[in-house]
Amino acid sequence: MDHFLYRNGTLHAEAVPIPDIAAAVGTPFYVYSTATLTRHYHLFTEALSPLPHLVCFAIKSLSNVAVLKTLGNLGAGMDVVSGGEYLRAKAAGVPGERIVFSGVGKTRGEMRLALTGGVRQFNVESEPEMRALSEVAVSLGVTAPITIRINPDVDAKTHEKIATGKKENKFGIPITRAREVYAEAARLPGLKVIGIDVHIGSQLTDLAPFEEAYLKVADLTRQLRAEGHAITRLDLGGGLGIPYARSNDAPPLPTDYGALIKRTVGDLGCEIEIEPGRLISGNAGILVSKVIYVKHGEGRDFLILDAAMNDLVRPSMYGAHHDIIPVAEPPVASPTQEFDVVGPVCETGDTFAKGRDLPLVAEGDLVAFRSAGAYGAVMASEYNTRPLVPEVLVNEDQFAVIRERPTFDEILKRDTIPAWL
Repeated sequence: MDHFLYRNGTLHAEAVPIPDIAAAVGTPFYVYSTATLTRHYHLFTEALSPLPHLVCFAIKSLSNVAVLKTLGNLGAGMDVVSGGEYLRAKAAGVPGERIVFSGVGKTRGEMRLALTGGVRQFNVESEPEMRALSEVAVSLGVTAPITIRINPDVDAKTHEKIATGKKENKFGIPITRAREVYAEAARLPGLKVIGIDVHIGSQLTDLAPFEEAYLKVADLTRQLRAEGHAITRLDLGGGLGIPYARSNDAPPLPTDYGALIKRTVGDLGCEIEIEPGRLISGNAGILVSKVIYVKHGEGRDFLILDAAMNDLVRPSMYGAHHDIIPVAEPPVASPTQEFDVVGPVCETGDTFAKGRDLPLVAEGDLVAFRSAGAYGAVMASEYNTRPLVPEVLVNEDQFAVIRERPTFDEILKRDTIPAWL
């Protein structure tokens, strides 16, 4: 569910007409719904109750500080994968005890940043990282709480670029070696083992891979406890998918996911952490663009928009689908036409959809990409010297620009010309 609906023939974000935002900030732009973010966060907290738990929002899906503060004020923790994301969480007012530091390539500088600023735990990905963290913690005279990310060799049956739980993926320690790695962690100074971490991928639309992975985690928990390790926390990752195409079968609900967690690991007496990103933020945002031209080609027609692959890269990178709808509601049974929907970037890959059946639109009309809140603005770039797309947050009948579109002067001033030129 989201809060982007037609009212009186015009698409609204909650109670704000989309054309009003377009008139204020120009196109293209992202707009997020506070009500949708709030609702989706609460779906997870309710699904895990009454287990002790913390829902940590995966910042990599949508990192704007205003969005993080919205969720942090509700009690959300944050899952970060870089020093920059850690600083974003702190800037949003999220305390260190609610920040989980994940990521396969943490540097010593990032470790120091989190250890001095406060952190709930490090999800350790490798033995070299574990040893480096031990050295940094000892040098600071502190103890680093850790879980170890195990790779359960489970096929998440998702896109190969976002699968993370198979043995050939770069993430985690093979589950077959977990016991020896935990034994080393227990010997290293400056570390305190508190739990197990697992994350098998993103955009999962079936609960079976989760169940397979979590049953392996449950068995490992019992083995490690028998060997003297205090396993009190299970970080089960994120990855639950969303329905990008309205015609698709709906992925499992958070309630189903919560029931699975209770069934597989709920009897272990552990605090449960999950790290949803996409399901909280994906349907909480849309990308709004304007039609520049309708171009008639040889055997096909093109809808050329002012948004491009640098603004929303998912279709180009993953072949991902986003529903595209006109901002002005089309009349019932109005005619449609097949279009290739493209942007102005000089790449054939700058294509959002091929042969998409859409209501008739004209030059200057506004269109919206649904389900664009996750991995949209965070992956945007200034390719072709196109300014970063602005972000807007709506709360009922109010809206605010939460990231401005940079001017060309601001972009150019970042470059410097060396003295010899």
